[in-house]
Amino acid sequence: MNLGRIGTAMITPFKKDGTINYSELERIINHLIDNGTDAIIACGTTSENPTMSTEEKIEVVRFTVEKVAGRIPVIAGTGDNETAYSIMMTHNAEKNGADGIMLVTPYYNKPNQRGMYAHFETIAKETSLPVMLYNVPGRTGANIMAETTIALSKDVSNITCIKEASGNLDQMGDVIENVDQDFLVYSGDDGLTLPLLAIGGAGVISVASHVVGNDMQLMIKAFEQGNHVLASKIHRALLPLVRALFAQPNPSPIKYAMTKLGFDTLDVRMPMMEMLPEEKAAFDRIWDTYQEKAKGFRELAIQ
Repeated sequence: MNLGRIGTAMITPFKKDGTINYSELERIINHLIDNGTDAIIACGTTSENPTMSTEEKIEVVRFTVEKVAGRIPVIAGTGDNETAYSIMMTHNAEKNGADGIMLVTPYYNKPNQRGMYAHFETIAKETSLPVMLYNVPGRTGANIMAETTIALSKDVSNITCIKEASGNLDQMGDVIENVDQDFLVYSGDDGLTLPLLAIGGAGVISVASHVVGNDMQLMIKAFEQGNHVLASKIHRALLPLVRALFAQPNPSPIKYAMTKLGFDTLDVRMPMMEMLPEEKAAFDRIWDTYQEKAKGFRELAIQ
């Protein structure tokens, strides 16, 4: 499964009555494919999947696979803190044509490393699909230690990559150093995309790519071509915008940012809240500054 450099953890647009806006979801899918996204992750954290029913999650994956129509891979977030439920969701994703699944660390019940290993191994053996592990201790309260990731990568053939959102580059480096070459480590933090590439990472599972996917691809291309001055310039320009996108709970800021591109994405489901006017104004200032900086590095890239 080739996910490319940038996978986007896709938002879910809602109507005013709280139901999923499928016509807008199709527009978002096409926008992402046209603007730097190499793979779509449906029903990840950014999709607000904790507030979605089982039926909605299954349908969003099915719909996404249908509308993507093979243009790029679709990864279904099927992980849960209940192993049996994760297996059921994985079976549905496979039946509905997903190209892979993403399994988050069990949250709230916080198993030890032995429990995590058993959880991931059991689910992975129930499917022929490639599996991406998702380590996000800030949300789950539990960290997949490097040793556990390394063991799973070697022992379970279809566990092929990890989205590492621990923010711990030392841990990511330990994984990269000790797994086989075909096991890929993706950053789960937009701001660590370039640093992770520098130590041998594969790319990023991104939120910011909804609105700056092409610029992120430009940064990655510059790095790959050895133009580290340009790559670092884009990285530094992106950092304030990335911070602004997470200044309020995700995905409220990215859903607001998408309205700037003409999408009807402002609505979130409680307990998420729409940003306050002063929060939007603060974001607007950073957005406008970024647009000015982007003109400069885009011109440099053309030269």
